[in-house]
Amino acid sequence: MEYSATTPSTGSLNSPNSLSPSSSDVRPVVVSPCAACKILRRRCADKCVLAPYFPPTEPANFTIAHRVFGASNIIKFLQELPESKRADAVSSMVYEASARIRDPVYGCAGVICQLQKQVSELQAQIAKAQAEVVNLQLQQANLVGALLCMEVAESPEANPKQPAVDDTFGGSPQSYHSNLNFMEDNLWEPLWT
Repeated sequence: MEYSATTPSTGSLNSPNSLSPSSSDVRPVVVSPCAACKILRRRCADKCVLAPYFPPTEPANFTIAHRVFGASNIIKFLQELPESKRADAVSSMVYEASARIRDPVYGCAGVICQLQKQVSELQAQIAKAQAEVVNLQLQQANLVGALLCMEVAESPEANPKQPAVDDTFGGSPQSYHSNLNFMEDNLWEPLWT
């Protein structure tokens, strides 16, 4: 651990009502090195490139990234990026490194492939469920249509009296049969002569 220059406190410990700083109440401030410098066993400089992205409370992140990429490559990579993109780059490096440790052959590509497979399976399930919903809606519409037809057929207002067969073809059943025979005979005659 490193100790930096001592800073004066804002009040005296002996008198709680006193808010003026006194020269006798000086406490040392402990500055802990970042996780990267702690693992690399080096002194953490004031402008350490790794300190904002590898805090001392999360040493596992740097250990994983260091194991796959190496400290010098991580430092070079961060120095080439603008500061606004460095945090995202560090989280990506840590994720890629952990995936590469879990699966040395495929790494993140294996994870992405598995996720794409799950997405396509879920899309197929959604399409199947949507088709079932449409099928059920059609069945429901057919059932409603059949019920309406039955209701219309049973209602007395919608069913006016049909004219009798005798009334339609001249009164007698013989004339009805003779009309049918006439139609059957004319069906077999050729249309051209």
